[in-house]
Amino acid sequence: MNSKFSNKEKLKSKKLIDQLFTEGNSVSAHPLRLVFIETHFDDAVKLKVGVSVSKRNFKKAVDRNRIKRLLREVYRLNKGLYFNNITTQYAFMILYIGAEMPNFKSLDDKIKLLFERFLIKVIKD
Repeated sequence: MNSKFSNKEKLKSKKLIDQLFTEGNSVSAHPLRLVFIETHFDDAVKLKVGVSVSKRNFKKAVDRNRIKRLLREVYRLNKGLYFNNITTQYAFMILYIGAEMPNFKSLDDKIKLLFERFLIKVIKD
């Protein structure tokens, strides 16, 4: 899996996002939550990922956008470590549910923990 975050990997389908929140499963590693669903895509990508930050906790768009940029970068750097060997296609939504501004290192540690919990849950089911 290459280390780019291309347009094909971005979760954009409103229908799929709605299905993700109604039927999807989730794992958490505070301040992150991963909502996922097993699905099928027409293109050959294994994962489609979206990120979201609550407007309730971060009123300024500048803050929300910074957190989203950090989340996308941390995902891009770590996806090869955790998802090279998966065969099933998934849709992910990574939610930042904390109330304070994170730094890169803390997000990096938490997303690794989040992905490990995801893999454990998928293997268990």
